[in-house]
Amino acid sequence: MTSVFLKSHILLTHPRQEVQIQALQQTKKEVPVKRKSSSCTAPPLQFIAPLDCLEVRVGETARLTCAFKGSSPVVSCWIRKKEEVVESSRFHIEKSDESSSLVIHKVLPEDSGRYTVFARDRKSSTQHTVTLRVIDRPQPPASCPVPCVVSSLSLVLSWSGPSYDGGSAVTGYVVEVCESPAESGHWRELTAECTSTSFRVSSGLKPQGEYRFRVRAYNAVGVSEPSQESQPIRMEIPGESSDETPVEYVNVTINTENKITDHFIVQERLGVGKFGQVFRMTHKETGRVCAGKFYKGRRAKEREAARKEIELMNFLHHPKLVQCLAAYDNKSEMVMVMEYVAGGELFERIVDDSFEHTEITCVGYMQQILEGIQYMHQQNIVHLDLKPENIVCVDRTGIQIKIIDFGLAGKLDPNIPLKVMQGTPEFVAPEVINFEPVTLVTDMWSIGVICYILLSGESPFQGESDTETLSLVTAAQWEFDEESFEDITDLAKDFISSLLSKDVRRRMSCNDALAHPWMAYLCVDNANSATKTLSKDKMKKFLTRQKWKKTGKALLALKRMAILAKPEGSAILSPVDETEQALQSLELKLQCKPEFSQTPCDLTVSQGSSAKLSCLITGYPDPDVVWLKDGELLELKEGCVTVDYEEQGSCTLTLDDVSLHHSGLYSCRATNAHGEAMCTVTLTVVEKDRPVDS
Repeated sequence: MTSVFLKSHILLTHPRQEVQIQALQQTKKEVPVKRKSSSCTAPPLQFIAPLDCLEVRVGETARLTCAFKGSSPVVSCWIRKKEEVVESSRFHIEKSDESSSLVIHKVLPEDSGRYTVFARDRKSSTQHTVTLRVIDRPQPPASCPVPCVVSSLSLVLSWSGPSYDGGSAVTGYVVEVCESPAESGHWRELTAECTSTSFRVSSGLKPQGEYRFRVRAYNAVGVSEPSQESQPIRMEIPGESSDETPVEYVNVTINTENKITDHFIVQERLGVGKFGQVFRMTHKETGRVCAGKFYKGRRAKEREAARKEIELMNFLHHPKLVQCLAAYDNKSEMVMVMEYVAGGELFERIVDDSFEHTEITCVGYMQQILEGIQYMHQQNIVHLDLKPENIVCVDRTGIQIKIIDFGLAGKLDPNIPLKVMQGTPEFVAPEVINFEPVTLVTDMWSIGVICYILLSGESPFQGESDTETLSLVTAAQWEFDEESFEDITDLAKDFISSLLSKDVRRRMSCNDALAHPWMAYLCVDNANSATKTLSKDKMKKFLTRQKWKKTGKALLALKRMAILAKPEGSAILSPVDETEQALQSLELKLQCKPEFSQTPCDLTVSQGSSAKLSCLITGYPDPDVVWLKDGELLELKEGCVTVDYEEQGSCTLTLDDVSLHHSGLYSCRATNAHGEAMCTVTLTVVEKDRPVDS
């Protein structure tokens, strides 16, 4: 109970006390009533079943709506890229005390990202982030299809997926053919149901016929524009062998006299990496197809790294390791000429619907990988970048593989510990993350991860972010998913467990792995569950995620989703700063002068009874309240005249045991920094025996 003005009801015996109180009564200094907290405090502002993610097609309308429950009034705002969203021709905001909606008309790909709604009432605040995904049809495949002739009537095409999938996973490809030159410009569809980045053309081709090919990607939204056309390919004459000349091992000396174009015809681009680009090339004299690795760096440090890789390749003459055939170093560029491996990535081959995938076939792949790495380790060389995309198939029909990309490889010196801070988070060993010396068994950890994925389609250390992934690797936290490994033998699990050991002393060496009992499954015709066909669904999802992560434009999309893009000229704000700015903005929006949303009605009561005059006051900051009678400040007497001013703005004046002199005009005045408001009501007190008008 709080009084506006207190008048003593205690007997005063000291003359000085009486004088002091009389003076106080004469001045009647205005002491406003302050709101008091309710005994039943209102719950904090909170969102009701908020939306987490919304997917909208390009050109459609996106409506991001979040409902909340709090104490009126509630103000809200939307933040994107550290700035408050303002209304424009495409952006519209609808808000009330119960919800806030951000409506975006004719959405564009660049509208994708995270939108955070901040809401605040008088006592609390809250926030929630909604991710908007604007999906579109994919971009065309990043490279033209590369044909590999299998026979006089069939060939295999391989290509790279689109650089950007439109925000929705690519679900398949349309393969088209044009007979050159007879049907120049006339393209016909070979298939619209290819689900991988390779396709075997086994019908509709003529011996000695010349053809060009192109590919379109499609997702849930639509079909892309076509890729670049392939180079014309002429089919073989029946009976001719399609076998290529066996690889001859060459000790490469870097050529500084000639340019690459003096000896090779540079054709279509096959891929892009952190080092530069890879192009398909044909030797001018022999017609042999090769791959040219063009280094982008011109700085001394980058050129030295390229020379190191070229020199290291001279130690890696093994059939399971891709070979370096020549190298060129001019001031304008450095190029390493590599053996052309036409089969594509091993994991891409496996997910093809026509390709067999069992535990026994996995043993065969792992044995080949181990044989190649064993040879490297015998030369005291570590690869340090073993991952699925660096395991490729020799051709499109067989099961022979090769290991590629030795850009991070290094030769170990027993007298100088080698420490590196490089690699791919999912496949790097704990000692690399901890910046401890690497050894030959550092590669074995990566082989264990590859084997785990090969058998299950899942990555043992994949986290929601690179930071989380690296934390899982450092802690060596992994397990065999019960569902994914249901049909996998215990020997296979033991093989993986012996590789994914954080203690390098207990981790298998390459020789140990090749001698492991699981390797014997390759020689068994019927090894129970080891011959059972394994599901490819999870591996398809794994490959989709890997393509998204390593694509440049996809990386930009991920940056948008994480709100990493910083507007030019703006300051970098931490999440705390961003939140503080939003709350300060809402604080200003809450500011308003007092208003009476409910006012009391004129009241007639009997003498001796109680009278209650109630009103509901809004305003921010909380208004100070005083009551007046007939224009004069009302004297509140404890136990007789009281005022209750509650947290929610309800203010009630209570008069107990009223008498005739209580009749009059009562006013409630509310005041804050923005202004004041007043409401007035008439109270009539009648004699006790007189009836009260209804």
